[in-house]
Amino acid sequence: MRRGSDFERAVRRGTRGGRESLVVHLTTSTDPEPVGPVVGLVVSRAVGNAVTRNLVKRRLRSLVRERLTELPPRSLLVVRALAPAADAGYAGLGADLDAALAVAARRSRERSR
Repeated sequence: MRRGSDFERAVRRGTRGGRESLVVHLTTSTDPEPVGPVVGLVVSRAVGNAVTRNLVKRRLRSLVRERLTELPPRSLLVVRALAPAADAGYAGLGADLDAALAVAARRSRERSR
């Protein structure tokens, strides 16, 4: 995800799942393109200095990459790191990401009924 409008659409229209170190917003795109899931990361200065933010981004990118097959087709996912993400390890971020994705997916299914 590269455009601000894509981020805004996912955040405003999507379902939210949050944990201590991150928040996810998940929605489904109605556009025929792209076919696969599209992911955007938001890691603000509140997380830490540039070195810390880049470390968190690398960890999140890797964690999301491992879970891409579990996301629905044409889904838009925004992962926003919170300040505690700076102190969370790889396993902790992974657990928070799994839990937040589960909540967002459940809420999305409930909304579509």
